[in-house]
Amino acid sequence: MAYGLPIAPRLIRGGIVTMDPDTSIVTGVIALQYNPDTLTRSLQIQAVPGGADGVRVDALRLRGPAIETIKLEAELDATDQLEFPTQFPVTAQYGLHPQLAQLEMLVNPTVETLMADDAMASAGTLEIIPLEQPLTLFVWSSSRVVPVRLTEISITEEAFDPNLNPIRAKISLGLRVLSVDDLGFDNPGGRMFMAYLTNKESLAGRATMAALTTLGLGGLP
Repeated sequence: MAYGLPIAPRLIRGGIVTMDPDTSIVTGVIALQYNPDTLTRSLQIQAVPGGADGVRVDALRLRGPAIETIKLEAELDATDQLEFPTQFPVTAQYGLHPQLAQLEMLVNPTVETLMADDAMASAGTLEIIPLEQPLTLFVWSSSRVVPVRLTEISITEEAFDPNLNPIRAKISLGLRVLSVDDLGFDNPGGRMFMAYLTNKESLAGRATMAALTTLGLGGLP
Protein backbone atom coordinates (compact mmCIF):
# COMPACT_ATOMS: atom_id res chain seq x y z
CA MET A 1 0.00 0.00 0.00
CA ALA A 2 1.42 3.35 -1.05
CA TYR A 3 1.70 6.10 1.53
CA GLY A 4 2.10 9.83 1.10
CA LEU A 5 0.10 9.90 -2.12
CA PRO A 6 -3.00 12.11 -2.41
CA ILE A 7 -6.19 10.06 -2.26
CA ALA A 8 -8.58 12.95 -2.91
CA PRO A 9 -8.45 16.08 -5.06
CA ARG A 10 -7.89 19.44 -3.40
CA LEU A 11 -11.24 20.90 -2.45
CA ILE A 12 -11.86 24.40 -3.73
CA ARG A 13 -13.67 26.50 -1.18
CA GLY A 14 -16.45 28.95 -1.83
CA GLY A 15 -16.36 32.46 -0.46
CA ILE A 16 -16.94 36.18 -0.82
CA VAL A 17 -14.79 38.79 -2.53
CA THR A 18 -15.10 42.54 -2.13
CA MET A 19 -13.78 45.00 -4.68
CA ASP A 20 -13.76 48.71 -5.38
CA PRO A 21 -16.60 49.37 -7.87
CA ASP A 22 -14.64 52.16 -9.55
CA THR A 23 -11.15 50.64 -9.87
CA SER A 24 -12.03 46.89 -9.76
CA ILE A 25 -9.26 46.44 -7.17
CA VAL A 26 -9.90 43.51 -4.83
CA THR A 27 -10.21 44.80 -1.26
CA GLY A 28 -11.00 41.59 0.61
CA VAL A 29 -11.35 37.82 0.27
CA ILE A 30 -13.35 35.68 2.69
CA ALA A 31 -13.05 31.91 2.19
CA LEU A 32 -15.59 29.66 3.87
CA GLN A 33 -13.90 27.34 6.35
CA TYR A 34 -16.19 24.49 5.32
CA ASN A 35 -18.30 24.40 2.18
CA PRO A 36 -22.02 24.07 2.97
CA ASP A 37 -23.69 20.76 2.14
CA THR A 38 -26.57 22.57 0.46
CA LEU A 39 -27.06 25.83 -1.40
CA THR A 40 -30.60 27.03 -2.11
CA ARG A 41 -31.30 29.25 -5.12
CA SER A 42 -34.61 30.75 -6.22
CA LEU A 43 -35.37 32.64 -9.42
CA GLN A 44 -38.24 35.11 -9.63
CA ILE A 45 -39.30 35.56 -13.24
CA GLN A 46 -39.60 39.14 -14.48
CA ALA A 47 -42.53 38.60 -16.80
CA VAL A 48 -44.65 41.26 -18.48
CA PRO A 49 -47.61 42.06 -16.18
CA GLY A 50 -50.97 40.71 -17.24
CA GLY A 51 -53.32 43.06 -19.05
CA ALA A 52 -56.43 44.60 -17.55
CA ASP A 53 -59.85 45.20 -19.12
CA GLY A 54 -59.22 42.64 -21.82
CA VAL A 55 -56.06 44.35 -23.10
CA ARG A 56 -54.00 41.87 -25.11
CA VAL A 57 -50.46 41.25 -23.82
CA ASP A 58 -47.61 39.06 -25.00
CA ALA A 59 -47.30 36.38 -22.31
CA LEU A 60 -43.94 35.22 -23.64
CA ARG A 61 -42.07 38.46 -23.10
CA LEU A 62 -39.58 39.05 -20.26
CA ARG A 63 -38.80 42.45 -18.75
CA GLY A 64 -35.28 41.44 -17.77
CA PRO A 65 -33.15 38.77 -16.10
CA ALA A 66 -34.77 36.69 -13.39
CA ILE A 67 -34.22 37.95 -9.84
CA GLU A 68 -32.04 35.28 -8.24
CA THR A 69 -31.61 34.80 -4.51
CA ILE A 70 -29.17 32.46 -2.77
CA LYS A 71 -29.28 31.04 0.73
CA LEU A 72 -26.58 28.99 2.43
CA GLU A 73 -25.37 28.01 5.87
CA ALA A 74 -21.68 27.97 6.71
CA GLU A 75 -19.88 26.65 9.77
CA LEU A 76 -16.86 28.03 11.61
CA ASP A 77 -14.87 26.03 14.16
CA ALA A 78 -11.72 27.18 15.94
CA THR A 79 -11.25 24.02 18.02
CA ASP A 80 -8.33 22.65 16.00
CA GLN A 81 -6.47 25.98 16.02
CA LEU A 82 -6.91 26.37 19.76
CA GLU A 83 -4.85 23.21 20.24
CA PHE A 84 -1.85 25.13 18.87
CA PRO A 85 -2.04 28.61 20.45
CA THR A 86 1.53 29.54 19.52
CA GLN A 87 0.79 28.90 15.83
CA PHE A 88 -2.58 30.71 15.95
CA PRO A 89 -2.19 33.49 18.55
CA VAL A 90 -5.06 35.58 17.17
CA THR A 91 -7.48 32.67 17.47
CA ALA A 92 -6.18 31.88 20.96
CA GLN A 93 -6.87 35.47 22.04
CA TYR A 94 -10.09 36.26 20.18
CA GLY A 95 -11.62 32.95 19.09
CA LEU A 96 -13.86 33.42 16.05
CA HIS A 97 -14.45 37.13 16.68
CA PRO A 98 -12.22 38.27 13.78
CA GLN A 99 -13.91 35.98 11.22
CA LEU A 100 -17.38 36.94 12.40
CA ALA A 101 -16.51 40.63 12.39
CA GLN A 102 -15.18 40.28 8.85
CA LEU A 103 -18.57 39.03 7.71
CA GLU A 104 -20.49 41.65 9.69
CA MET A 105 -18.46 44.47 8.15
CA LEU A 106 -19.89 43.47 4.78
CA VAL A 107 -23.15 45.12 5.87
CA ASN A 108 -21.76 47.95 8.02
CA PRO A 109 -20.01 51.18 7.02
CA THR A 110 -16.61 51.84 8.55
CA VAL A 111 -16.27 54.11 11.57
CA GLU A 112 -13.99 56.38 9.52
CA THR A 113 -16.66 56.78 6.84
CA LEU A 114 -19.38 57.57 9.38
CA MET A 115 -17.21 60.12 11.20
CA ALA A 116 -16.11 61.80 7.98
CA ASP A 117 -19.67 62.07 6.67
CA ASP A 118 -20.89 63.43 10.01
CA ALA A 119 -18.15 66.07 10.04
CA MET A 120 -18.95 67.17 6.50
CA ALA A 121 -22.67 67.23 7.21
CA SER A 122 -22.10 69.37 10.32
CA ALA A 123 -20.07 71.78 8.22
CA GLY A 124 -22.86 71.98 5.66
CA THR A 125 -20.65 70.68 2.88
CA LEU A 126 -22.30 67.32 2.30
CA GLU A 127 -25.63 66.27 0.93
CA ILE A 128 -26.74 63.26 2.96
CA ILE A 129 -26.94 60.23 0.68
CA PRO A 130 -26.84 56.52 1.49
CA LEU A 131 -23.32 55.24 2.10
CA GLU A 132 -21.87 53.09 -0.69
CA GLN A 133 -20.31 49.76 0.17
CA PRO A 134 -17.70 47.86 -1.87
CA LEU A 135 -18.97 45.63 -4.65
CA THR A 136 -19.55 42.17 -3.16
CA LEU A 137 -19.05 39.00 -5.20
CA PHE A 138 -20.21 35.51 -4.29
CA VAL A 139 -17.74 32.92 -5.57
CA TRP A 140 -18.79 29.29 -5.91
CA SER A 141 -16.19 27.88 -8.35
CA SER A 142 -14.86 29.65 -11.42
CA SER A 143 -18.19 29.02 -13.17
CA ARG A 144 -20.18 30.96 -10.61
CA VAL A 145 -18.84 34.40 -9.77
CA VAL A 146 -21.73 36.80 -9.29
CA PRO A 147 -22.22 40.28 -7.85
CA VAL A 148 -24.57 40.15 -4.87
CA ARG A 149 -26.14 42.22 -2.15
CA LEU A 150 -26.22 40.62 1.28
CA THR A 151 -29.82 40.66 2.44
CA GLU A 152 -29.43 38.66 5.63
CA ILE A 153 -26.72 37.47 8.00
CA SER A 154 -27.74 35.29 10.93
CA ILE A 155 -25.08 34.09 13.37
CA THR A 156 -25.54 31.34 15.96
CA GLU A 157 -22.61 31.04 18.38
CA GLU A 158 -22.57 27.54 19.82
CA ALA A 159 -19.49 27.21 22.02
CA PHE A 160 -17.20 29.57 23.93
CA ASP A 161 -13.76 29.58 25.51
CA PRO A 162 -13.15 30.59 29.18
CA ASN A 163 -13.09 34.26 28.09
CA LEU A 164 -16.46 33.86 26.32
CA ASN A 165 -14.92 34.17 22.87
CA PRO A 166 -16.97 32.13 20.37
CA ILE A 167 -15.12 29.04 19.14
CA ARG A 168 -17.89 27.43 17.10
CA ALA A 169 -20.58 29.18 15.06
CA LYS A 170 -23.10 28.71 12.27
CA ILE A 171 -23.71 31.51 9.79
CA SER A 172 -26.78 31.77 7.58
CA LEU A 173 -26.34 34.05 4.56
CA GLY A 174 -29.02 35.46 2.30
CA LEU A 175 -27.81 36.92 -1.00
CA ARG A 176 -29.54 38.65 -3.89
CA VAL A 177 -27.78 38.47 -7.23
CA LEU A 178 -27.33 41.92 -8.79
CA SER A 179 -27.96 41.98 -12.54
CA VAL A 180 -27.43 44.62 -15.22
CA ASP A 181 -30.86 45.96 -14.24
CA ASP A 182 -29.33 46.89 -10.88
CA LEU A 183 -25.79 47.86 -11.87
CA GLY A 184 -25.84 48.73 -15.56
CA PHE A 185 -23.68 47.30 -18.33
CA ASP A 186 -20.63 49.51 -17.69
CA ASN A 187 -20.27 48.64 -14.02
CA PRO A 188 -17.69 45.91 -13.21
CA GLY A 189 -20.42 43.98 -11.44
CA GLY A 190 -22.67 44.30 -14.47
CA ARG A 191 -19.96 42.84 -16.68
CA MET A 192 -19.52 39.95 -14.24
CA PHE A 193 -23.24 39.28 -14.31
CA MET A 194 -23.15 39.16 -18.11
CA ALA A 195 -20.27 36.65 -17.93
CA TYR A 196 -22.34 34.63 -15.43
CA LEU A 197 -25.35 34.65 -17.76
CA THR A 198 -23.18 33.83 -20.77
CA ASN A 199 -21.86 30.79 -18.94
CA LYS A 200 -25.44 29.70 -18.21
CA GLU A 201 -26.24 29.92 -21.91
CA SER A 202 -23.18 27.84 -22.74
CA LEU A 203 -24.06 25.18 -20.17
CA ALA A 204 -27.68 25.06 -21.34
CA GLY A 205 -26.42 24.42 -24.86
CA ARG A 206 -24.50 21.38 -23.61
CA ALA A 207 -27.61 19.72 -22.18
CA THR A 208 -28.99 16.82 -24.20
CA MET A 209 -32.48 17.47 -25.57
CA ALA A 210 -34.93 14.68 -24.85
CA ALA A 211 -37.05 13.19 -27.62
CA LEU A 212 -40.80 13.85 -27.70
CA THR A 213 -41.36 10.12 -27.37
CA THR A 214 -39.83 10.34 -23.89
CA LEU A 215 -42.89 12.37 -22.93
CA GLY A 216 -45.23 9.88 -24.58
CA LEU A 217 -45.78 12.07 -27.65
CA GLY A 218 -45.42 11.10 -31.27
CA GLY A 219 -45.69 14.75 -32.25
CA LEU A 220 -47.29 18.01 -31.19
CA PRO A 221 -50.97 18.73 -31.87
